[in-house]
Amino acid sequence: MHLPVVDYRSPDAAAQFCQSLHETGFGVLKNHPLDQSMVEGIYAEWLAFFQSEAKHRYPHDADKHDGYFSPAVSETAKNHAKKDIKEFFHIYPWGRYPSEVSDAAQRYYAQASGLAQQLLGWVEEYSPAEVKARYSMPLPAMIEGCQETLLRVLHYPPLHGDEEPGALRAAAHGDINLLTILPAATEPGLQVLGKDNAWHDVPCDFGLLIINIGDMLAEASGNYYPSTVHRVLNPTGEAAKKSRISLPLFLHPRREVVLSERYTVGQYFNERMEELRGKKY
Repeated sequence: MHLPVVDYRSPDAAAQFCQSLHETGFGVLKNHPLDQSMVEGIYAEWLAFFQSEAKHRYPHDADKHDGYFSPAVSETAKNHAKKDIKEFFHIYPWGRYPSEVSDAAQRYYAQASGLAQQLLGWVEEYSPAEVKARYSMPLPAMIEGCQETLLRVLHYPPLHGDEEPGALRAAAHGDINLLTILPAATEPGLQVLGKDNAWHDVPCDFGLLIINIGDMLAEASGNYYPSTVHRVLNPTGEAAKKSRISLPLFLHPRREVVLSERYTVGQYFNERMEELRGKKY
């Protein structure tokens, strides 16, 4: 399985990017417009935040799902019994935000959301006519005014050897949303499950931007754009002593948007949450 790195500035970037999404569920961009120095600053200050007691001042809200999620309430991936080895903070436009960090993550949210809207435009432009006909409205319009797009700041702590056997930093899973926008994390480990049923490393050079399809776009496109299973492996050796910080933006459409003949976004989301009830949060 080949995951090409597409130059965002290339004249045929949109075509290359969408071909990669269609074939693999993933697209990787270099020379993209997101501010890398901002990303690095976010990684540094949020690592310090996760290493402090301040995080406990923002316990997650079980109804709104904003705030801090400790390892004790971390996610359990669908069809898995063991929690992932991670902690994270959920940032929404309306949600709580730590006073102990700068507003950089909020500014990144706005910047990355703008780029995501452009990428959705690419996806629509390069959808075959029969696929495009399935969309209930232009793909970029699905996210306009939506307050549910989620920025998750993730911390995978160093491993100490006493982790539950079989537990992973992130067990194999697919994303629920339209697109996920992910700057390369501070450490490697992200893998995608290929059509050959083998795991393949996702390019992770610092400065790259990784985009993957979520289940909602797979549903809307009749699986022309597949939602591909991925995971984050546990490191070994000296790498196991290092934290890993990542910054996925999960792009969500408005709840009333029609995804397919079977679902609105709200119906689809509620069904998935019901499947994960008592497990995801």
